[in-house]
Amino acid sequence: MSSIVLIPLLPFLAFLIAGLFGRWLKERAHWVAVPAVGLSWVLSIAAFLEVAGGAPIHVTLYRWIGSGSLNVNISLYVDQLTAVMLLLVTTVSTLVHLYTVGYLHGDKGYARFFAYIALFTFSMLMLVMADNFLQLYVFWEAVGLCSYLLIAHWYERKSACNAATKAFVVNRIGDFGFGLGILLAFVTFGSLDYQTAFSAAPGHVGQAINLLAWAGGDWSVDVITLIALLLFVGAVGKSAQLPLHTWLPDAMEGPTPISALIHAATMVTAGVFLVARLNPIFNLSPVAMDVVAWTGAVTAIFAATIALTQNDIKRVVAYSTVSQLGYMMMACGVGAYAAGIFHLLTHGAFKALLFLGCGSVIHALSGEQDLRRMGGLKSAMPITYWTFLAGAIALSGIPPFAGFFSKDEILWQAFSAGGAGVALWGIGLVTAFLTAFYSFRLVFSIFHGRSRVSKEAAHHLHESPAVITIPLMVLAFLSLTAGWVGIPAEGLNAISPFLAPVLAAHEAAAPAEDHAMEYVLMLVSVAAAAGGIALAYLFYVRSPGLPARVAASAAGLYRLSFNKWYVDELYDAIIVRPTVALARGLWRGVDVLIIDGAVNGVGRVTQAWGAALRVMQSGQLQHYALFMALGAVLMVGLYLLG
Repeated sequence: MSSIVLIPLLPFLAFLIAGLFGRWLKERAHWVAVPAVGLSWVLSIAAFLEVAGGAPIHVTLYRWIGSGSLNVNISLYVDQLTAVMLLLVTTVSTLVHLYTVGYLHGDKGYARFFAYIALFTFSMLMLVMADNFLQLYVFWEAVGLCSYLLIAHWYERKSACNAATKAFVVNRIGDFGFGLGILLAFVTFGSLDYQTAFSAAPGHVGQAINLLAWAGGDWSVDVITLIALLLFVGAVGKSAQLPLHTWLPDAMEGPTPISALIHAATMVTAGVFLVARLNPIFNLSPVAMDVVAWTGAVTAIFAATIALTQNDIKRVVAYSTVSQLGYMMMACGVGAYAAGIFHLLTHGAFKALLFLGCGSVIHALSGEQDLRRMGGLKSAMPITYWTFLAGAIALSGIPPFAGFFSKDEILWQAFSAGGAGVALWGIGLVTAFLTAFYSFRLVFSIFHGRSRVSKEAAHHLHESPAVITIPLMVLAFLSLTAGWVGIPAEGLNAISPFLAPVLAAHEAAAPAEDHAMEYVLMLVSVAAAAGGIALAYLFYVRSPGLPARVAASAAGLYRLSFNKWYVDELYDAIIVRPTVALARGLWRGVDVLIIDGAVNGVGRVTQAWGAALRVMQSGQLQHYALFMALGAVLMVGLYLLG
């Protein structure tokens, strides 16, 4: 059997050992999890090289369901797209496992945490290696469960439990649509296998489905469009796109390693992976493609405006994640799947770096996360500073760092699409400016200027240990170099040709390239990023009092951004409170009055009847003889009257 079976199996074995024997392993749990995930990374590299040199790898483990036309196998499928995802998941997971050794040292849930992140790694690997919709869905739900468990790691904190519950519930909304999409795909294509569905999909173009047939109405929708949109609902939930984005920033209540692993580089990118994997279906529906593109674009600029004013360092990076996921969705929506996956790859490196850098700062400041209580940390934490700076430059899209190449490719592909694509490019350009501003707001507020650190935290201030800084340095190196596989020049762009066999439908329809225009747009995007950095320098280094004055002069806009456009409050008013009120009304009116009333009423009637009978049970023999005589007289009287 192929060695690719060991790629997901090793993390799963680590989960079993750490989960079952964690009580005895305790602080030694990492000796099980770290080597297992590290070896999985080595095998992922081998699988990547094997796929790069030949055909995809397909291993069927066993037949799961065989009932009529429904046949589903548990299989492992590795093509070019999967190979890229395997590298991303195992690389970031290995570094996060190593980082956790130092970050959670002494935590009472140490072994439990390693068990859960190993289970998450297994689930994510099985998700990207699936060859059918049902396996994808099962492990899609598994990573959601792991997310819930890991966000609530510090379950003694009510905020962590609330955040975990919110993440779980919001994702269920998206997954409900996703499940409906899979059911409709099976009914339409007759199979849940990817390749069978992709082959059958073109034959159903133009086929309409009446959504109001049950009500006697007529609302006909193209079946391919409906399938694509329902599947995209799942991607919206998992990748935190509008309007299901609210769970991701709250998920920062979990430990920082989880913010890096799940909520920056792997789980939240599953939605982008889904759209890219199912590109043969999405390509058949221009309506669905437009919805994907505009959802991504609006999410990108919306989240960027919120990141401008947040004071929790992890929340700033979290909203940045939402924004960058919007970029990836926008790319997929204009048919630039390779560009979207390219940005997914580079984003995994520099965003994991930024989250782990935040964790290093928090670790050094004894848990402090407020930007207003930081400043001047550059000299005390030089490794964290320089690596964090590399992540911020990459996120801002400054050459030659990774984010520049992938972000520029997305903007160029959007502009090349023409029509609405030019508007999408404009939104992306403004977002790039905002991204650079809030990225360097973080850098300058944390590491530059005067120190605002409390005396107690300053007393313990120090650079993080090597087990934390080594993953930072590795990710900083990747943040610099990962983009070089997509240099926009003839013969130097390796990522698009590599993914072409999987994304062939898009590559065949790609517009002819105009390198002169591409370079002009590249300069414009770099200028926008440089402008954002310069403005951040003016606000937070040259004139530190300027942000407060600007906030006061535009108080309305500032409050909108600071309060996250009041989306949570809106949902609370129109969904949460009415639902709670309805539930309480049903409890009082149905549960208490009707159900409990009926049950309790039967009990009370029985008690009353028993009390009446108890009066007759006096224990006196003469009374019983009297009742018998009266009964006999009554019976005789009835007989005579009858």
